[in-house]
Amino acid sequence: MLASMEAVRRLMDLRHRGRAEDLPAVLAAAAPLLEAESATVLLVDYAQEALHPLRGTVPDRVNAAPVDGTAAGLAFTTARQQWEDGTLWLPLLHGAERLGVLEFRVKAYPPESARHDLEVIAALVAELIASRRFYGDAVEHTRRRLPMQLAAEIIWNQLPPLTFAVDGTMVTAVLEPCYDVGGDAFDYAANGDILHVALFDTVGHGISASALTTLTLNTYRNARRSGLTLADTYRSIDKWIRAQYPGAFVTALLAELDMATGAYRRISAGHPAELFLRGGRALPSFPTPNALPLGLGAMIDRAPAVVEQQLEPGDTLVLYTDGITEARDASGALFGADRLSEFLLGAMRDGAPAPETMRRLIQTIISYEAGELRDDATAAMLQWRRHP
Repeated sequence: MLASMEAVRRLMDLRHRGRAEDLPAVLAAAAPLLEAESATVLLVDYAQEALHPLRGTVPDRVNAAPVDGTAAGLAFTTARQQWEDGTLWLPLLHGAERLGVLEFRVKAYPPESARHDLEVIAALVAELIASRRFYGDAVEHTRRRLPMQLAAEIIWNQLPPLTFAVDGTMVTAVLEPCYDVGGDAFDYAANGDILHVALFDTVGHGISASALTTLTLNTYRNARRSGLTLADTYRSIDKWIRAQYPGAFVTALLAELDMATGAYRRISAGHPAELFLRGGRALPSFPTPNALPLGLGAMIDRAPAVVEQQLEPGDTLVLYTDGITEARDASGALFGADRLSEFLLGAMRDGAPAPETMRRLIQTIISYEAGELRDDATAAMLQWRRHP
């Protein structure tokens, strides 16, 4: 126990004077205190295809591990520890966000008390990565396997973590192409019992689209933080888009979920309807659209309609942009909403966690389009459980 506390102390010293790239050396020095031969951080790349040693790790000591088909990848996808041939992998979770895994090489499978200590170390390492990542580029250098286009750089710097959970309710999202996304974005915020969720699809691509998306995201946040209603939030974003980008438009879903009661309210601004999944089947879609795209709202002289739905515990809503359903295979056949629904229901029957379902979905869309997306593809899954 004293040795474990010394390892914790050394790691805690990084909170005030350290960079993410300093973490590998501190972990290497602390490993013997944890009765481990080595301790290594592996972070998932932007495409969520492989786990890579954090920059600063001693070269040639650890190789990247594919997410699919490896024990390290299984620890990442299931968020559960995995053991194989003298190596223990623990998931690195910042809240519900999957960062990667912490790999321990040990002589024997640790007893329960030692595993608990290692889980504490993994939790601390995840917190350090999340807090230190903004003071240098080591985390970004590790996660990027291709050059990131400027438009994508702008968008990723605007987004919240891909996954968030509170009191049994979870929202998790994916974006592709991750190195070249420009027009799609999502946002969420939990304030009291209300979970705000929004998905945006901006007309165009590249820098001009990312600039419009940036305005849209920040206008949405400003309206939300000012306490505006959904209808007034729509009006505010619509006004600013018309003022700054005349003739441009953004389709969107603007939603609110009361996490205590399951009351769901939303505006579809020219956007595809959510998939509504309950009890292993797809229910009829909500009315859509019930407002014009953002930027075109002045064409109709009436307030945007708000659709309301009472959810049941266990209900799942999947918001998506048309890059998902309009993906085409080599023959030109659309992926479509029916295939999307079948995929999601199948993943849920298999017991895949929501973040893993979203990861598998985007990999499926990429494969369907033979590795090259014609349009940005974004999806967000919202699962509701009643407050415990």
